[in-house]
Amino acid sequence: MNTIVTSRDDILRTSRELLHQQGWTALHIRDVAAACGVSVGSIYNYFGSKAELTGAVVESVWREIFCPETDTPCGDIQACVVWLYQRMEYAATAYPGFFALHSVGFPAAEKAEGTKLMHRAWQHILDQLCDVLEHDPKIRPGAFQEGFTPSVFADLLFSLLLSALFRKDYDPKPVLEIIRRSLY
Repeated sequence: MNTIVTSRDDILRTSRELLHQQGWTALHIRDVAAACGVSVGSIYNYFGSKAELTGAVVESVWREIFCPETDTPCGDIQACVVWLYQRMEYAATAYPGFFALHSVGFPAAEKAEGTKLMHRAWQHILDQLCDVLEHDPKIRPGAFQEGFTPSVFADLLFSLLLSALFRKDYDPKPVLEIIRRSLY
């Protein structure tokens, strides 16, 4: 076995590949080390425990899905919603069961960490929705007012996204119609 230390990014990339190919059962320190071609100790140089590795992988997958390195086409809220639905569909193919099962990868004592990572990813999506709503030039003047703010509407859109995610419904048309009727 090669004992040359690999990078943290290489470990996470390989872990995502294992997750994609074999599911959560493949995320063990020994399996990841073998797939990386490094010693178990090399993995421990970056991750102090299986839970820490799992947490980093979960965060890495969320980032891959919703924060890709390419620019997001979110100049307006409709384009943003279409893109989010496309990313959800991509995730369903690339990481089957990820959204429903990612907390399973954590030992019972550390499920709170998995929840924290998920909420951090969710907050990023909510912030992105709010930002797009606040800057979308297509939204009619006066669409937002006291009690119906971009933040309130972003929460509604996010709830619809989560609902679609768990139903495995990747058709954004109903949400686009709500946007059209509410804001344009």
